[in-house]
Amino acid sequence: MKDLFGKAILDFQTNNSPEDLITETSISEADEMSVAYLFRSYEEMPKLEQKALQLAKGKILDVGCGAGSHSLTLQNDRNLDVTSIDISPKAIEACKLRGLKNAKVQDVLTLENEKFDTILLLMNGTGIFGTLKETPNFLQKLKSLLNPNGQILIDSSDIIYMFDDDEDGGKWIPGEGYYGELTFTVSYKNETEATFPWLYLDYNTLQNVAFANGLHCELILEGEHFDYLAKLSV
Repeated sequence: MKDLFGKAILDFQTNNSPEDLITETSISEADEMSVAYLFRSYEEMPKLEQKALQLAKGKILDVGCGAGSHSLTLQNDRNLDVTSIDISPKAIEACKLRGLKNAKVQDVLTLENEKFDTILLLMNGTGIFGTLKETPNFLQKLKSLLNPNGQILIDSSDIIYMFDDDEDGGKWIPGEGYYGELTFTVSYKNETEATFPWLYLDYNTLQNVAFANGLHCELILEGEHFDYLAKLSV
């Protein structure tokens, strides 16, 4: 991993000539993403993210924290105990520079001996699952990290709208695997990261896989563009 996402975040934080990230998926063409967006304030966040932060309580784990904007809101505005983790060393370095007290380089699958009241996975939180097949492993791990009466707040999108209509008025979807399984490529400053899997889960599929893994799933809020926020609990 070249950690280009983290490099962009750290460049922005340290005013080191940041540039836009270029993202491309297996079903969409290259698109520019402003790194500044990752540094948004609470007021600039989509309603789904604001709602998740309003519902967050107790001891909190922010998985895939990126530039740390969600964690900072909870730490500074609500004085909550937040542990922020990401697999990107440079992103965590930026988080610490921004004042996050407990940010660390950590893969959630290898996190041990800690329990949380709220686990956050935001900005398409299902993405890190990679594939539908891997989703139960992540859900079981997240479940093991919950305190009694704990909650997992996770968002995603139903990307069915991105597929073409067929002659019958339905959708033309490739026959291989689940349609929300994409591959993602990130480029930054003329470097390109190795392509990685990224998962978008429609709500019904999330609900089914959650139930199969001993978790209750509740739809909290729907966004303006096929996106939603869900709450998982034991």
